[in-house]
Amino acid sequence: MNESTLVDDPGRGVNALARLRATTTDICDVIPLTAEDDFHVTTVAMMIGNALRVDTRASDLEYDRTPAHVARGAMDHFQITLCVEGEMRFSSGRHEVTLRPGDIVLIDMAQPNRTMLRAGGGRTHLMTIILQRAMLAPRLAHPDSATATLLPADHPRARVLASHYAALGETGSAEATIEAIADIVAAAAGGTADIAAGVERAERHLYLAMIKRRIADNLETDALAADELCRHFQISRATLYRLFEADGGLAHYVREQRLNLAFRRLISPAAQDKRLIDLAVNMRFSSDSTFIRAFRRKFGLTPGELRELADTWLRETGAVPAIDTVLHQLAGRRTS
Repeated sequence: MNESTLVDDPGRGVNALARLRATTTDICDVIPLTAEDDFHVTTVAMMIGNALRVDTRASDLEYDRTPAHVARGAMDHFQITLCVEGEMRFSSGRHEVTLRPGDIVLIDMAQPNRTMLRAGGGRTHLMTIILQRAMLAPRLAHPDSATATLLPADHPRARVLASHYAALGETGSAEATIEAIADIVAAAAGGTADIAAGVERAERHLYLAMIKRRIADNLETDALAADELCRHFQISRATLYRLFEADGGLAHYVREQRLNLAFRRLISPAAQDKRLIDLAVNMRFSSDSTFIRAFRRKFGLTPGELRELADTWLRETGAVPAIDTVLHQLAGRRTS
């Protein structure tokens, strides 16, 4: 999981076009809309469980997926595509949509279609999640008519979905996030009764993951007050507090994450000379004594004792063990 693979080397011109055509020969025809010397494409794919996230930047081109391509059976999947930059025009039968930045579309690759990318001389940037039909079709009341379902950029759920594309693969909950995205897109395309009933749960998962990412990025700032988070994510205080009930409340969760960050800093050789009072202030504790008490409650030893252990490990082995190893050793000490 979370393994990145470079599918096409960044490049331009005839060689880049030949590589793309070789990669997609059983999927579609590639028609450049620029001179071949000006053609450019870069594609990076990442496996996330049973899903594939594809990040593509390309000059103006057209993909033509004909009935012959469909008959080859090389790609009987659904795609959920986010337009990041440029413009994407998609058509399949009588369905036709145009995507601009922030728009998201559901595409059924089991049907012939044409996709045109236009960026006015620049690059169209798309991020796509490719799902097996067996995963998404059971969520749809009418899977054969779901293609070209559009979630425009100004739709609240589109904004939530878009915020997760780049972050997929960075957290341990990536597969659950894929499931939640599938539920929300299926509901927009006409989901089953079960999916419609579960959309609120899926949306809650995505909001919570999004807020937790912001918390992780701002642990050493004052941007994590409830009012600030409510303003940033445009949700009510009651909704914010409900999201963190399972984590012991918002304040408890933020404090736990700050203590975890302090732990990582204390065992880092680069931070051995940092004063505890400075670390406490950076973690937004009111005093070093408050910080020490909270740290001891969580980890079973004081920050100073942890620093001494880290010094010993570094002196004896030349390196500090991985964080999981340190935590395992501390847990063993407490139970012995």
